[in-house]
Amino acid sequence: MDTQAFLDYFQPVFGLIGEHPYIKAIAVFLLSFALAKLIAHITVNFIGRLAKRTGNRFDDAFIDILHVPLFWTVILVGTLISITITQMPETAISIAQSIAFNLLTIIWSIFTVRLLRILTIAMSERAGPHSLIRPQTLPLFNNVFIIIVIALAIYFMFQTWHIDMTAWVASAGIVGIAVGFAAKDTLANLFSGVFILADAPYKIGDYVVLESGERGKVTHIGIRSTRLLTRDDVEVTIPNSIMGNTRIVNESGGPHEKFRIKVQVGVAYGSDIDQVRDILFTIAIDEQQVCNDPEPRVRFRTFGNSSLDFELLCWVDNPELRGRVLDTLNCTIYKCFKAEGVEIPYSKHDLYIKEMPKA
Repeated sequence: MDTQAFLDYFQPVFGLIGEHPYIKAIAVFLLSFALAKLIAHITVNFIGRLAKRTGNRFDDAFIDILHVPLFWTVILVGTLISITITQMPETAISIAQSIAFNLLTIIWSIFTVRLLRILTIAMSERAGPHSLIRPQTLPLFNNVFIIIVIALAIYFMFQTWHIDMTAWVASAGIVGIAVGFAAKDTLANLFSGVFILADAPYKIGDYVVLESGERGKVTHIGIRSTRLLTRDDVEVTIPNSIMGNTRIVNESGGPHEKFRIKVQVGVAYGSDIDQVRDILFTIAIDEQQVCNDPEPRVRFRTFGNSSLDFELLCWVDNPELRGRVLDTLNCTIYKCFKAEGVEIPYSKHDLYIKEMPKA
């Protein structure tokens, strides 16, 4: 900042108000305040109106958060020039400059955090299925950006006061190593939680089946653990380190959330297979909880030991409906087969008595 050039530029104005340094300082401060108000007014009313005509929400939000740091930047710069004009001791001027730079760092750090949040929200709203920033990963990136901005702000504030950061960084490294050894399991869960949020193998509301056999609806994805609500209404909390290293079947994944159920039924040899196909297909079509798209299918799978094995394939809107719809279809199939005279074979045992015991 070239204070002398600034004073030379406004020397005709200062000639009107006198040569007293404090009067000059007050004049510079008032001038900076008026200039700050003018910049804020132009930013909000003129540039803001132009931004609203674009139909883009991003530039509107950008203008809304820009005028505040611009206003206070001009005020603080004017204050620094005013303090320099008063010809105070060098120590006082140095302290005032450090305080002003710290305030500027805080103001622009807040602006940067808000700007990054607006950018990430806009990117998540336009994200595709394989984008890095999605609604699922938005909190992760917001927290990472906040940490980076705060770390840089602290570094610049220490540099303003001419404090050597080498010893602080070395101490932080030693403390980090000690904490890492003491809380390695917790850190493993934290890192796994970060990777789960970034990779998004499942989301809240999905039905997942773990390699250990647990099946349930994902109700919470945290940094440390994931919670599942089973069909017995029992909540299971699983550490993310386990979730990140196990095989997970996401029943709600794929191109849509629909889930296919399979109804296996056998009929006796000699049955009319075309009639069996028609009955099974009609039952699936008439069931309201079965999706029409994709269309139900009937497959003749194999010749069993004592039956012709058929399989009815149909889709439901949500994996949660699997048990309920399967029960309904089984009941309807049994009733229709009984009414149409289609035999469902079952295991029969004949007992032959070779010889009656003697009295």
